Amino acid sequence: MEPAFAVLVGLFFAVSIYLMLSKHVIRILLGVAIFGNAVNLLIFTSGRVMREVAAIIPEGATTLTGPVANPLPQALILTAIVISFSFFAFLLVLAYRAYQELGTDDTDGMRVAEPEGEPLPPIGY
Repeated sequence: MEPAFAVLVGLFFAVSIYLMLSKHVIRILLGVAIFGNAVNLLIFTSGRVMREVAAIIPEGATTLTGPVANPLPQALILTAIVISFSFFAFLLVLAYRAYQELGTDDTDGMRVAEPEGEPLPPIGY
């Protein structure tokens, strides 16, 4: 099961990097969301994917007996999902406001600091 997740994580990372290199803000946001899911899946896979044995200490024992799934990556992923969702919602609102103000979602058209047709600043002094 882990090799299949490794391939899926690699595919998620490749797609997210491809989308983040785009010139359109919506594609960049989708790339960021997929990148967060790829990281979450990577952390989940590193914590051993096992559903047969729960991470519960049996009565009379002081430690776990045998290989079990690690609950710490699962707890980290639950926290990361909440944080990534709020981050994505913030970026989505930010992109929408930028679209309202500038009238475009193309990053080349969002050059407010360097408008087209203006002379270039001096190269040296």
